[in-house]
Amino acid sequence: MNEIESTGNSKRFILGITVVATLGGLLFGYDTGVIGGSQLYFTEYFSFTEGEQGWAVSSALYGCLVGALMAGFLSSKFSRKYSLIFSGFLFAISAWGSGIPESLTVLAIFRIIGGIGVGIASMTAPMYIAEVAPPKERGRLVSYYQLAIVIGFFVVFLATYFIGGGDNSALSPGELEALHDYNVKTGWRVMFWSELVPALAFFILLFFVPHSPRWLMMKGREEEAKKVLAKVTTSSSEAEREYREIKESLYRETQVEKVSVFSPSMRIVLIIGITLSILQQVTGINAILYYGAEIFSNALGYGPEDALKQQILLGGVNLLFTFVAIYQVDKWGRKPLLIMGTIGMFLGIGTLGVSIYLNQLGLISLIGMLTFIGSFALSMGPVTWVLLSEIFPNKVRSAAMSIAVAAQWLFNAIVANTFPVINGSGVNKEVFNGALPYFIFAALCVVTILFTWKMIPETKGKTLEEMDGLWLKEEK
Repeated sequence: MNEIESTGNSKRFILGITVVATLGGLLFGYDTGVIGGSQLYFTEYFSFTEGEQGWAVSSALYGCLVGALMAGFLSSKFSRKYSLIFSGFLFAISAWGSGIPESLTVLAIFRIIGGIGVGIASMTAPMYIAEVAPPKERGRLVSYYQLAIVIGFFVVFLATYFIGGGDNSALSPGELEALHDYNVKTGWRVMFWSELVPALAFFILLFFVPHSPRWLMMKGREEEAKKVLAKVTTSSSEAEREYREIKESLYRETQVEKVSVFSPSMRIVLIIGITLSILQQVTGINAILYYGAEIFSNALGYGPEDALKQQILLGGVNLLFTFVAIYQVDKWGRKPLLIMGTIGMFLGIGTLGVSIYLNQLGLISLIGMLTFIGSFALSMGPVTWVLLSEIFPNKVRSAAMSIAVAAQWLFNAIVANTFPVINGSGVNKEVFNGALPYFIFAALCVVTILFTWKMIPETKGKTLEEMDGLWLKEEK
């Protein structure tokens, strides 16, 4: 009876701290998704050029790059927990400040501050979850982080839709014009301010979660680590086994000469992590999510307020297929999900591109976009975070994840910055009839399939300590 109670208590405890940590993912999705609806209006309010629009959208992403680079040091020096608390504080400052600017410079500054918070959380939260999760449940629990991201996107799409006026089908032309004027002057500011609610909840709840047992062990705080392990395992014997494995793993790493993120034994895994992060971005997901409302408005012929409603459909599909990934990643494995999902991404974005090229816009274009979103949610979305939290050895996990996630944010920013420029270019309009960006994304999906097939290891069911054996070898 005690064993059953212990199992139930440990599962509830792990689930509780996972939910708190994944609020960082929700804010990741919320903060990056809020730009999709608001940029329709602040671009008009400030009369931005295409280049200025790209900077306004991507400025937060350069903050994410800085935050991800800082996260390795912060999470190692001050703990995973305190790093997440700091990110929550930055989220709140950005949510308030992004709604007050009267210039591009001020808007960009507050977006960069929020981006730093996103960058810290995006590296630290999945790593923290992986370090407290049991091996058999780690893939599912880390996938909750991606689920929280897409919930954040879905919630912010709902928020921007209702803030933007909701269902406007019964409004007269004059009322529609008045609603649009309100959104241009004030609505986009309220969209940013709405993030204050989840940001403050994340900041407060983090004070009630424990430190990662692996971080405590690395800092020599073994008694504290044992107490945490007792709470996250189902029995004293399992807690003792986890403790010994962590201790032995840390000892092995000290025996390998100059174990660092740039040591010879780490180069291949670092390259894999960086490449996977880059491919997650350059296949086009955030161009669709950031500019989805604009794509609906311009390419597919919806008005700005109607485009906000169509974004909810994108968010809903993203959410649905992320659930599928969560419950299959520990059954099917990481590689099969990646390959299958990326094939779907290729078919979806390719269909969208061909429909635009042939000027056959409508239902087929929407199906292509939704197929792409659903396939990403099944594969590159959650599985990339799972792999990044698993493949790096304990001793270098903070630094290695920091570099890999920084690369992810750098290329996220590059895609966000260049998409409106490429989309508005003469070559795209005259030669490709507006389809060039989507053909580029489709080609990079093919590259991703080949890279996954050749280079990605299968990590299903392995402990983090067993993963060390894939890369670390003692010097002879």
